[in-house]
Amino acid sequence: ADVMSEQLARELHEEGIPFPEIPDKFVIISDGENIFSDTSSDLMLAQMLQMEFDREFDTQLRREERKFNGDSKVSISFENYRMVHPYEDSDSSEDEVDWQDTRHDPYRADKPTTTPKKGFVGKGKNITTKHDEEVCGRKNTARMDNFAPEVQVGDGIGMDLKLSNHVYNALKRHCYTEQRRSARLHEKKEHSTAEHAVDPKTRLLMYKMVNAGILENINGCFSTGKESVVFHANGGSFEEKIVPEECVLKVFKTTLNEFKNRDKYIKDDYRFKDRFSKLNPRKIIRLWAEKEMHNLTRMKKAGIPCPEVVILKKHILVMSFIGKDHVPAPKLKDATLSSEDMKKAYYQVLNMMQQLYQDCNLVHADLSEYNMLWHDGQVWFIDVSQSIEPTHPHGLEFLFRDCRNVATFFQKAGVAEALNVFELFNTVSGLQINSDNEADFLAQIEALEKRNEDHVQKSGKKIFTDTNDGSPPRLNTDDD
Repeated sequence: ADVMSEQLARELHEEGIPFPEIPDKFVIISDGENIFSDTSSDLMLAQMLQMEFDREFDTQLRREERKFNGDSKVSISFENYRMVHPYEDSDSSEDEVDWQDTRHDPYRADKPTTTPKKGFVGKGKNITTKHDEEVCGRKNTARMDNFAPEVQVGDGIGMDLKLSNHVYNALKRHCYTEQRRSARLHEKKEHSTAEHAVDPKTRLLMYKMVNAGILENINGCFSTGKESVVFHANGGSFEEKIVPEECVLKVFKTTLNEFKNRDKYIKDDYRFKDRFSKLNPRKIIRLWAEKEMHNLTRMKKAGIPCPEVVILKKHILVMSFIGKDHVPAPKLKDATLSSEDMKKAYYQVLNMMQQLYQDCNLVHADLSEYNMLWHDGQVWFIDVSQSIEPTHPHGLEFLFRDCRNVATFFQKAGVAEALNVFELFNTVSGLQINSDNEADFLAQIEALEKRNEDHVQKSGKKIFTDTNDGSPPRLNTDDD
């Protein structure tokens, strides 16, 4: 009140006493960049105070805008309510909104044209409707900015581009198709194993094996099949256990489109029947890998030449490598053997099939020249993930199929001592089925399987009986 008193000011002037100094907070006013100390003009002082008030209002408005929009994809701008002061530079605030929402948008037209509600402007020959070619062309060009980021539409600042409806619609369809295709490819790569590649989860498991010292390094893929991808690796050590110098990583494919009938090999196997789930393919694949591990372990105990299991991690099975110096052993079909070696291989296969059936109580179920390797003068059995026990509802049918593949291959190879399919089946299984006709032979096999299945449903146990003299398991052909 004393400062603003005109009477006091007049008295001080008359007495010659200088005007009392005003504290700095009343004199110095800042707009963020410039500091004004000249307050001689009441108009300037009022404008500076108004600018401070406007800035505080705009800051509060931006806070309200952010709070109102939140994380919504569709946002509402409060730009029209800002108190933009003529003395304030738009770049002075650090919290300035994006340039596309301001008056300095370079894409904004100098004179924006708006279509009235009636849909046309002008009269007579000068009438222009909303369907005008030039108007639609400019709108289509502007809409291209809404395409996906990966679609490079270019920069059209300062250019009067006109895009026809036909071209714009074609580009829009192409953009949508490419987005869907990219999403499908991304999902497939992320969740499935390809021909020579693996998905990220499988790759992580392989890296963990290397980091744990189980493997020294993984060299690459050397074989692919309908159910798995096979990699070569150098062994390390595992829990004080010596890992073979050369190993094999068998990665079971996580896609079932190439081998959809695998469930029939496992759903009726009593060892995995309770854990089988047709609705969860990932679990089926893990069971598939576990099944091969158990079958290989059983075969190794019986002395049958086969890969040695090192470790199983989910759907990755690590085994010993059949071959030498990174070169895998050839398949029996591709091996170049003399007549003596071929004869030797036949007797080895015959003996191994009997051991597999009698000692291991297993049927290979996919035995052929493609799943037998020739290494160091010896036949090796591989790919036993589908192997089942003879008590399987289709066990004898699978055994007959194996015998047919083996007999056909060695007969074509010129082995005179090779038994025909019926004799080979009876020799391996120990059954005495007398028939020279394949249809009748299969009918008798199916009858034995049906009798066994009916007995299982009634009594809950198999009627395959084990003899004490070392002979193979036999079906009880007597009537109940």
